[in-house]
Amino acid sequence: MDSQNPSAPPRAQSAVAGNPTRSRHHTGGVIHENTRHTARFTVIGNHLTQHPDLSLLAIGLGCHIQSLPTGAPADIKSLAARFKEGTTRIAAALRELEAHGYLRRERVRTSTGRIVTRTTSCNQPGHRREAATPDCPAPQPRPAATDRTPRPRPRKALPAVPRPTRAAAAALLQQATDLLAGLRRHDPRLLLSAPDTAHLAPGVVAWLEREVTPTALRHALTTDLPDGPLHRPAALLAHRLTARLPPPYRAPAAPSPVRHPLRNCDGCDHAFRAPETQTHCRTCRAAATHS
Repeated sequence: MDSQNPSAPPRAQSAVAGNPTRSRHHTGGVIHENTRHTARFTVIGNHLTQHPDLSLLAIGLGCHIQSLPTGAPADIKSLAARFKEGTTRIAAALRELEAHGYLRRERVRTSTGRIVTRTTSCNQPGHRREAATPDCPAPQPRPAATDRTPRPRPRKALPAVPRPTRAAAAALLQQATDLLAGLRRHDPRLLLSAPDTAHLAPGVVAWLEREVTPTALRHALTTDLPDGPLHRPAALLAHRLTARLPPPYRAPAAPSPVRHPLRNCDGCDHAFRAPETQTHCRTCRAAATHS
């Protein structure tokens, strides 16, 4: 009878729940000890948790927002009160999520006239159920194995644009919409769809708030365009609205009044303030005029 080797394990061991033993061939890397969740959990795709372009803060904030119940506050102030990163870093992370289609924010007016921010979280950018928002198009059915028709690719989210510093009035938003709709008169390649125009309009309002004239803004958007067809004109305009945004305009302060030094009047010897060319105070000059 052949002898058995007592040092050889009967089978490879894996790190599963209840058996965390590592294989002796492992030299590093993560090992998972997974236990199935049965309550209070959220399903989040690896396309978010392992996104190659999102920062770690944006990924964590995206996971947190997807775990919130409907109606929970997700504005910058509420998130800054919950986390210690501060409003500046949280606002930047929200812009990242918005640029990659995981988040959509819009300013809406309630029935009472109050302006609020409505936040829409998409767990799969480019897909939605029937009751979701129009910005997440419904997924196409998976083709059969024999169907060689290529599946349509999800529409890539547009880059984020500057936001107005205050709630934009309806008239200002309409002015921004009209300006964008008229760009095709300057270059037919700048024909925009209605959703693209709605996405870009807040960025135009941000420029108009800084006292940039519509003519100057139109010039910044339409000059020095690249040659050839523009496959995504809205993305180009979104980049220009962000990259070429001028600083806020501040009117120059009025010059400070000149404060002349004190001097003694040659007539009454009283002190008065006046340029060096004046030798008499106002009273003595008035008396000299009436004498």
